[in-house]
Amino acid sequence: MNKKDIGKDIILSGWINKKRDHGNLLFIDLRDNYGVTQCIIEKQNKNFSELEKIQLETVIQVFGKVVNRSKDTINKELETGEVEVSIKDFKILGTCKELPMPVFSDQEYSEEIRLKYRFLDLRRKKIHENIILRSKVISFIRNQMHELGFLEFQTPILTSSSPEGARDFLVPSRLNPGKFYALPQAPQQFKQLIMVSGFDKYFQIAPCFRDEDARADRSPGEFYQLDLEMSFVEQEDVFEVVEKLLVNTFKKFSKKKLMFNKFPKISYSEAMLKYGTDKPDLRNPLIINDVTEIFNRDDVSFEIFKKLIKSGSKVRCIVTKNTKNKPRSFFDNIDKWAKSQGASGLAYFTIENDKEIFAKGPIGKFFSKDALREIMKKTLAEDGDSIFFACDKQIEVEKIIALARDKIARDLELINENIFAFCWVVDYPMFEIDSQTNKINFSHNPFSMPQGDTDKINFEKPLEILAYQYDIVCNGIELSSGAIRNHIPELMYKLFSVAGYTEDQVNEKFSGMISALSYGAPPHGGIAPGIDRIVMLLANEKNIREVTMFPMNQNAQDLMMNAPSKINEKQLKELNISLNLKK
Repeated sequence: MNKKDIGKDIILSGWINKKRDHGNLLFIDLRDNYGVTQCIIEKQNKNFSELEKIQLETVIQVFGKVVNRSKDTINKELETGEVEVSIKDFKILGTCKELPMPVFSDQEYSEEIRLKYRFLDLRRKKIHENIILRSKVISFIRNQMHELGFLEFQTPILTSSSPEGARDFLVPSRLNPGKFYALPQAPQQFKQLIMVSGFDKYFQIAPCFRDEDARADRSPGEFYQLDLEMSFVEQEDVFEVVEKLLVNTFKKFSKKKLMFNKFPKISYSEAMLKYGTDKPDLRNPLIINDVTEIFNRDDVSFEIFKKLIKSGSKVRCIVTKNTKNKPRSFFDNIDKWAKSQGASGLAYFTIENDKEIFAKGPIGKFFSKDALREIMKKTLAEDGDSIFFACDKQIEVEKIIALARDKIARDLELINENIFAFCWVVDYPMFEIDSQTNKINFSHNPFSMPQGDTDKINFEKPLEILAYQYDIVCNGIELSSGAIRNHIPELMYKLFSVAGYTEDQVNEKFSGMISALSYGAPPHGGIAPGIDRIVMLLANEKNIREVTMFPMNQNAQDLMMNAPSKINEKQLKELNISLNLKK
């Protein structure tokens, strides 16, 4: 409704968002899915007193005329901001009890209240717009995929349990006593079978189910991903499709700039060294360096680190530019923060070069001038720069130095929040050592193709085998993992044997897949960017629940629908299940 509707008699329905009583004139903001319209009613109108008392969020229908707003009441932020509706009559369509939370405000409320009354929470402006954005993004992506020549198929929801990945949600079978379906963690095997079936470009907006703990960027229970697979492709072919899709989507739905239209590729090993994580935020200019060897020099006498290095620890450091004039509290606060994260702290000094080079700070006295020059050469540090150091076992030092890189950059306000910085992380190792069992496991996706000549792979050194596996990362958030698939059964048996599986176990667990690959399978690969995380980035939200219509809480409970719930004895008997609950 706008100025072209002035003079028209209209019927308008919606929720009472707000009321303002000016004595002889009552203003009512009526809200529907499309926005807010200001309505007015004068005191002499027979309906004035009833509307004056009516509860907010009551659903009403008003009958009236569209008129100009006075100049001093025009609201240019609203589409309807130049007009208002003069109410002649109205009727109540739906009454409203006392509200447990106001709707007209985006004020923060506890998660419990918001999720229990999610239908009210969704009426609020910001989250309502987030859900509309989500719908538009999904529609846009779907159209883009069709334009790129992909066909949309739906894969089964009830399937078999997988031994890899996260914990499954299991569904008991009534017709097959003692057996269970699993809800799919992803349509992984099915989308590969679609390629074997002769379809060369598949996608779906797929629901996925994982019994995982909640995080800010991950919902417990279920989430959605853009699942896609392509036949007769190499890694670069997948990258080309995904880059085109993401660039178009982010340019369409955000005013933020893209740092790269062609996404840089960073190897897994380089990412772990330079950023301490395989989810690097490239908006952050700080780079991590390994200076373990320098701390082993004879002219470095920092014995605490030297002892740790002898037991296998690594030293990693971060250079901050032009920070010599920062107060001592800046450095001490970062050291204190590191201790709060479970680390022993961060050692530091500042380089100064006034006639001669020296290091100012708690550990500066332990370094000779030659050692300082070597550190400067290695890290590209200059006069006036400060260096923070961490020392621990590799996996632990990577964790703390990655967190420190983000913490320091935010304290120094180095991160441009108006940019999306995408990158590919590539060349993942095929296998890794499980830190708890000390056994070899798949590090990523067990169905991935190893790199190199498959006839010359050295299975005696499995930790050196790299795979055609890749992640797409944006602003430090992993949007998706993908891979070129292993379509050769004999090679798959060999790779699974490294992880401790016998041929019979592989046949039992992946019978459909192995059978299909034995009947002429094309080379194929794919990826599955997370819809929830894409929308979260576009909506500039920090928590995935802000872009999910009906999310669960941290304990995987739906407070609105009281799920999960108990079932009765009759249902249990039909499923041949008896409960043995811990007291």
